[in-house]
Amino acid sequence: MPRAHPRALYGLAANPALPPDLVDRLIDVADAELGGVLADRPDLTHTQAVALADRVEEAAVPLACAGRLTAADVDPVARPHAALALLDAGSGDPEWARRFVADPAVDHRERLGACPGLPPDVTEALAADPDVRVVAELALWATPDLAARLARHPHTEVRSAVAHNEATPPEVLAMLLAGVGLPAARRCLVCDQKETPSVHDAHGRRPHGEPLPGDACDGSHQSAVLRLRARALGNPATPTASVTGYAGHPSVLLRRQLATRRDLPPGVGERLAADPAPGVRGDLAENPAIGEALMRVLARDRDPGVRRSLALNPRVPLDVLTGLARTTRIGSILLPRIAAASPAEVEERAASPEPAVRTLLAERRDMPAGVRDALALDPDAKVVKAVAPHPGLTGARLRAMVDDHGSRTAARVAANPDAPAALLEDLVLREPPVRGVFREVARHRNAGARALLACLVDERARPVAAGHPALPVAALRELLADDEDVAEAAAANPSLPPALMRALLSRANQAAA
Repeated sequence: MPRAHPRALYGLAANPALPPDLVDRLIDVADAELGGVLADRPDLTHTQAVALADRVEEAAVPLACAGRLTAADVDPVARPHAALALLDAGSGDPEWARRFVADPAVDHRERLGACPGLPPDVTEALAADPDVRVVAELALWATPDLAARLARHPHTEVRSAVAHNEATPPEVLAMLLAGVGLPAARRCLVCDQKETPSVHDAHGRRPHGEPLPGDACDGSHQSAVLRLRARALGNPATPTASVTGYAGHPSVLLRRQLATRRDLPPGVGERLAADPAPGVRGDLAENPAIGEALMRVLARDRDPGVRRSLALNPRVPLDVLTGLARTTRIGSILLPRIAAASPAEVEERAASPEPAVRTLLAERRDMPAGVRDALALDPDAKVVKAVAPHPGLTGARLRAMVDDHGSRTAARVAANPDAPAALLEDLVLREPPVRGVFREVARHRNAGARALLACLVDERARPVAAGHPALPVAALRELLADDEDVAEAAAANPSLPPALMRALLSRANQAAA
């Protein structure tokens, strides 16, 4: 066996066919990254999970989150992050919460603030924590009563977290949005760092809990208040009557948040439809709560991005969508309204004289056989390209698509789950080659050895083919010494023989010794 790339060991750790004794050996040598890969294995026994957590602290957290560890397996002093993960999952020892609330590590107290079902005394201690990050995290998950109390906190970060919390009482959200009925905030992240007025360095780094680049405070905490209002506008619990006045606000950020709300009164929607910022009109166009009349206005918008957003609206009328298909580049996606079309609407779209409309319909993968087959015979290459991956098409029909339309449909034909092995082989050997074909064949369940070997010549398809179980073992052996992505994929291939797995692990251990 050639000298394997070091990354091959990480692929081996993810290999679903790895024998249990080799899992044990990998646990014995695991570092943080390798431990993270091993922690994701669905076949880990409880004994292996405990051994891995003891070996690699970073692996303990995903193991705890996945329910692989119990409270009896975790020492909160030695494994604080795992203990906090168990508390968050509701399976930790309640006494741990009282330990962590007095922990000098701020990140531990902050993480505790997100845990559900905390004892009342712990919650009270977190609410009075001297570090604003801890209180803000608590505020994000607070109950209505606690959220109402924390809305009066002197720091804008805590109030902003309350504004984001959907459990916050509506009347409190209205006060936060308007900035009335509450004591004035005294601090923000900018004035925590510098004397006001000041602007945070736009080129500076932002450690956790520091201002965003460009944040400013002249004593009114303007940047922080803007974010607070954006969060309140985005909160569905904020009363409708409190948000309508923001349609003319000078901040595009706030108008965009308003445009996404599902409770917009008609007059506000009409005003936003005339907004000078395309982003506002685009967010409004995609909002399923707007009415048909407003959609027809937005369908005539001068900005193609706005029209495309309207095409993504699940409630756009089909006749409006037909017009959009003529004037807007939508791309190869299944639109929500097309996905929800009734059988009668499907038949009607399939018979449309507009190729663009038939193309939109052809992106569905659950059409009746008759509609599917008719679209597969469409004279327009774009329609055929869109329907090519539809399940149920015969090998002969797929081959005819390529014969009729050539490279325009080849990659999409290769993506069809029912494409036979012989056709896939012909597609990768086609001259001149179609690059997209290689990637589709490399991941195809029906691809045979010859087709996969041909895919190895393509740089982007090579790592995909390296992981295909039908790739010959001789090729796998060579690919273990390839570049890191390819070697890792080859080592993760379930067809890798156990003897080769053992040899790979032995060589890695020798190299580390």
